[in-house]
Amino acid sequence: MTMFLTILAGVPTTVLITVAALGIGMLGGIPFVLGRRSRFRSIRIVSRLLIEVLRGIPPLIWLFLIFFGFGASMTWMSALMASVFGLGLISCAYMAEIYRGGLSAISAGQWEAAEALGMSHRSVLAKVIGPQVFRVSIPAAATYGIGLLKDSSVVFTIGVTDIMFRANNQSHQTSDALTPFLIAGFVYIIITIPCAWGSRSLDANLKKRVAR
Repeated sequence: MTMFLTILAGVPTTVLITVAALGIGMLGGIPFVLGRRSRFRSIRIVSRLLIEVLRGIPPLIWLFLIFFGFGASMTWMSALMASVFGLGLISCAYMAEIYRGGLSAISAGQWEAAEALGMSHRSVLAKVIGPQVFRVSIPAAATYGIGLLKDSSVVFTIGVTDIMFRANNQSHQTSDALTPFLIAGFVYIIITIPCAWGSRSLDANLKKRVAR
């Protein structure tokens, strides 16, 4: 029981990193997707290149580059901050692609109808297209968020005291090297299942409102 409670104590850190990184991604993904849809070819190329680089390099490498590389000269950057920043950058790229898929699902006729009413391009995005993209993107964003929660386990490699860090410590401190990781896996399941149910419920409620 003591081992379970010790590992469970890492949940707040894991959830904090996941929520913060996803929040950065949800906001940071907007300029990325707008860049992908820019009328200027150079901006489209740069945006796509940044997205591919952020997605192409494994999260663990990003964490090492940020914490042991750039963060080495920044005494104020803790392992927790480096984790949030690194996973947040990656989230920006993934959320941009999710938003792009949401934009593709919106009929072109809605753009034309809004512009015919004299609305500016910015107003169309903010008041007509944006809310619909948000609703359409929720299932994919929720799925990514659950994956991000599990992928955040790599932060233990730079010393963040999350679920995996505590499980790893327990495996070294006891003669049982397997049980701590089984407990950690069980804790991740406890967290992710309610998240999946919640995302499906939210998506269903939004669909009902749209249907009205």
